[in-house]
Amino acid sequence: MKALRWVGLGVAAVLVLLAAAVAILYALFDGDKVKAELSRAMLQDKQRTLVIAGKPQLSVWPDVGIALDGVSLTERNSTAQFMKLDSARVSVALMPLLSKRVEVRALELNGLQATVVKKKDGTLSISDLLGDTQHDHAYDPAKPDANTPRSPLQVDVASIRMSNAQFTWRDEKAGTSTAVSNLSLSTGRVQADTGQKTAQVQSLLLSVKGESNKEAFDLALDVPRLVVAADKSSGEAVKLRASLNGVGRKADVLLTLSGVEGNAQGFKVGSLNLGLDALSGEATVKGQLSSPVAVNMTAQTVSLPTLTGSLDIAHPAMPMKQLRLPLSGSLSANLAQQTANLALNTQVDASKVQSKVNVTQFSPLALAFDLGVDQLNIDTYLPPKPAAAGGASGGASGGAASAAASEPLDLSALKGPRVGGVLRVGALQVSGLKLSQLNATLKLSGGRLDVAPLSMNLYEGTANGALSVNAAGNAVSLKQTLAGVRINPLMQDLLHKDLLEGRGNVVLDVQTQGPHVLAMKKALSGSAALSLKDGAVKGINLAQSLRDLKSKLGQADSTQQAKAGEKTDFSELSASFKIASGVAHNEDLAMKSPFIRLSGAGDIDVGLGQMNYLAKATVVGSAEGQGGKDVSQLKGLTVPVRVSGPFEQLSYKLEFGSMVSDLAKAKVEEKKEEIKTQIKNQVEDKAKDLLKGILGR
Repeated sequence: MKALRWVGLGVAAVLVLLAAAVAILYALFDGDKVKAELSRAMLQDKQRTLVIAGKPQLSVWPDVGIALDGVSLTERNSTAQFMKLDSARVSVALMPLLSKRVEVRALELNGLQATVVKKKDGTLSISDLLGDTQHDHAYDPAKPDANTPRSPLQVDVASIRMSNAQFTWRDEKAGTSTAVSNLSLSTGRVQADTGQKTAQVQSLLLSVKGESNKEAFDLALDVPRLVVAADKSSGEAVKLRASLNGVGRKADVLLTLSGVEGNAQGFKVGSLNLGLDALSGEATVKGQLSSPVAVNMTAQTVSLPTLTGSLDIAHPAMPMKQLRLPLSGSLSANLAQQTANLALNTQVDASKVQSKVNVTQFSPLALAFDLGVDQLNIDTYLPPKPAAAGGASGGASGGAASAAASEPLDLSALKGPRVGGVLRVGALQVSGLKLSQLNATLKLSGGRLDVAPLSMNLYEGTANGALSVNAAGNAVSLKQTLAGVRINPLMQDLLHKDLLEGRGNVVLDVQTQGPHVLAMKKALSGSAALSLKDGAVKGINLAQSLRDLKSKLGQADSTQQAKAGEKTDFSELSASFKIASGVAHNEDLAMKSPFIRLSGAGDIDVGLGQMNYLAKATVVGSAEGQGGKDVSQLKGLTVPVRVSGPFEQLSYKLEFGSMVSDLAKAKVEEKKEEIKTQIKNQVEDKAKDLLKGILGR
């Protein structure tokens, strides 16, 4: 009993002593003095002004702690604010203090606002706070040299709590700025020793919410446990969730890392899994990607050697509604050298796609690529075009087409990156155009894309040339030579026009610029040339029209619309065009057939989609299949044919009035020649008679 009594008395004495110590501590603690000392030390050591609006408060139970309110800190040697803090509290365990050990129980920060600047010389505005002594030399030469070994930093914090924080990162060299708001952080125990190169984190939770360009974003990081040591590192599954929610679009991303192990020089991740669920308008995209990961901290390299996954794209306007792309490949990056290599293969239905990308610089982006596709029909993945309403250019479809042609073209994506590469496609169909053995070399630099050489096989012929697109002024130029091409299926697939038949050559050298397609059509300039053999002009049968010519002489001009199934055959056709302000002008049309010769001149207005052309057909022979004997009786006669109207409703007008006038002139000339011949014959006869009389014969 006495022993218990003595123990009780001892405990009471200790409590009394502790109470006395607490009382003395409170009595000796001077908040104003602490505030002044902290401000003085910050100004002397870091040349920054520290302001603490409230009086520091001391707490001693259950832990010894200090609380601060209204804290602000300026930039170095400046009055500009670097950081402000609504409140902060740091507490340490009481009992370890008796053993001269400091164990931080909690670090709590509320309302932190800070701006970090990366200067043009590459240094950070907070480098002095991080222990970079090169900033201190100018102010205190007595300080240790930068090469002097630093004392190891040991951190042991039971928990960290940060709420309602805001950070701004500004890169003066790149001219970019990023702001993050509503950031919160909570952890379990955090331990680190820079001397031993070890770190351990228990239960780290980080969340960020904010808004950028009127789009809300949300980021959440969950690290249950992470241990980093010089000899071995490990961790439980790390999860990173990110979401974006904007007008008409949203996206959710989940990144999971499992099986993390390694050491201070590097670590490996047994499995990286990335999931994507995105919505843009009516289109949805879902994807997944997985691979093991290897990271070398010393060399600053990252490798994903076995990428596998898939991408699912759905849209109600697509003919197949949904498209699935299997993915396989590899990725490696060197962060120190800013380089990366990607190999990615996929299959689109029966189309196999192989790609290689070599990034030589991250910012501004510079890369080279090699893309090969064995066959691809892009049209099967595009929504069907609306049927023409009311034909021609009227109706809803015409209005929609006109509106689409007036939509602004934005080529700003060409500015910034430097890209070079090769594209090879075995068979390709796009917008109805059918190509094969497409080979193109691309170069993008300074906002200009050059595709040269550009070669392909198409419609039993070949094409070779170059294409250039410049974001400055939305300028486009095309040089292309088509040889041995079937012109009719080409025009039907490309222009949806059934105007010509034949096989031959086409030479294009055109350029244009403008804010939208309609303006580009009206600004088209350059030259073009056409040379065809064994073809036909579609829509009119000149032989049939000439056969009925006798009955129409003296009548008014005859106009007819182009008729499907009617055509005028030719053995040769050639023409050249000078193009200016969207109008192609021609003066040297030459068409030959066994019974007719055709010449002409006129304009084809590409900008307005119409033409006004006067062709002159001259009968030079006869062919049973082209008009027979009736036509042969018109040998030498020239018939003017005017082609005019919009491309969708071309009309052919036989100008008989002009032809009759020409015919009358021809008859007068013929009569003159006949009279001249008669007079000449009479004169010759008279001369002969006179000569006979003189000679007596």
